Amino acid sequence: MINFSNVSKRYESGYQALANLSFDIDEGEMVFLTGHSGAGKSTLMKLIMLMERATTGQVIIAGRNLNRMRRGQIPSHRRQVGVVFQNHQLLFDRNVFENVALPLHIAGHQSREVGRRVRAALDKVGLLDKEKLNPITLSGGEQQRVGIARAVVNKPSLLLADEPTGNLDPELSAEIMNLFRQFNHFGVTVMIASHDIALIERLNYRVLTLDKGQLIHDGLLAPRGER
Repeated sequence: MINFSNVSKRYESGYQALANLSFDIDEGEMVFLTGHSGAGKSTLMKLIMLMERATTGQVIIAGRNLNRMRRGQIPSHRRQVGVVFQNHQLLFDRNVFENVALPLHIAGHQSREVGRRVRAALDKVGLLDKEKLNPITLSGGEQQRVGIARAVVNKPSLLLADEPTGNLDPELSAEIMNLFRQFNHFGVTVMIASHDIALIERLNYRVLTLDKGQLIHDGLLAPRGER
């Protein structure tokens, strides 16, 4: 599903965000991405979303070589990758239903199909009864679930989450992670960037650790006493 082969990213300022990065993530796998602030996590996700392009090396997503993808193909690629942000990026001048429906309207779906898909996504995240509310009236955890519903409404094969529990307490963080596990159970490939090492340890999934743009660990985390 995800293949990075000797990937480096250097910005025009000269800053080296990623250096000679190579790894593979299988279809249907769930993986955590961790590392200190500035380690390269967000840049890595931007490469997958084609918000940035690699300076050297190859990024291949679901068999598509992103280096060769033309500008006109980018929207189609992005519809197959759902993204969840830490700060939700919801529109507070629209209700919950309209926020989740936005990607479908952009993709040109008919109103009937939009309604069916939006309500199915809201049902999956437990917010079907709040579709007419303004997101600003919801709790932080509920706003994050709206963001997740919006990310999966297009039925993507790959779901990226950038610090999705960064502003939530431990109980809400566990609920959000359980949602990601459910989507993964149904075959969605999931990559989650997170600083929450304690939460990652409890879930016991594969972890990719970055340091100064380099991959320094790939596998399960050892118990704290052994690190």
